[in-house]
Amino acid sequence: MKYYKVSPTIADDIKQASFWAILGSLVVVFLYILFRFKRWQFSLGAVAAVFHDVLIVLGIFSLTYKFMPFSMEIDQAFIAAILTVIGYSLNDTVVVFDRIREFFNEHASWDFNRVINVSLSSTLSRTLNTSLTTLVVLLAIFIFGGDSIRGFMFALIIGIVVGTYSSLFIATPIMYDSVKKLEDKKQQ
Repeated sequence: MKYYKVSPTIADDIKQASFWAILGSLVVVFLYILFRFKRWQFSLGAVAAVFHDVLIVLGIFSLTYKFMPFSMEIDQAFIAAILTVIGYSLNDTVVVFDRIREFFNEHASWDFNRVINVSLSSTLSRTLNTSLTTLVVLLAIFIFGGDSIRGFMFALIIGIVVGTYSSLFIATPIMYDSVKKLEDKKQQ
C-alpha cells in the first residue's frame, strides 16, 4: 500500500476547490430544474434533496469509519459513489416532479394538495421497485464482492436508500411548502 503526504497548502487548495465544485454543481442543478419545470420552488426542493443526500452519506461515513471491517477512506471510489448517488437522487426527484407537473396540467381544477398527493401515490410503487431492485444488486456486490469495493458499495447502499427517501419526503414537501407560502402571500 502506498501513502502520499499532502502538504497543508495543497490540502487547503483541495478543500477550496471542492467547496467551489459543490457550490457550482448545486447552482447548475438549480438552473437545470428551473429551466425544466419553470418554477424556482421545484429547484429549491431538488437542491435541498441532493444536499441532504450528500450530507447523510458523509455523516454516516464519518460516524462509522472507526469500527467498520472494511476500508472507509474518502478516495476516488467514494467520490464516484457520491456522484452516482447525486445522479440517482436527482433522477428520482425529476420523475416525481414530472408526474406532479403532468397531473397539474391535466387536472387544472384539482386543488394543489390533491395534485401532490395523487402524483406521489402514482410514483411510489415505481420508485420503491426501482430502489429495491437496485439495492438487491448492490447488496449482492457488497456481500460477495472484494474488500476493495466494500466502502464504495456501502456508500451506494446508503445513498440509494437516502436518495429514495429524499425524493419523496424532502424535495416534494420543500417544493410544496414554498409554493403554498408564495400563494398565501399573494392572497393577503
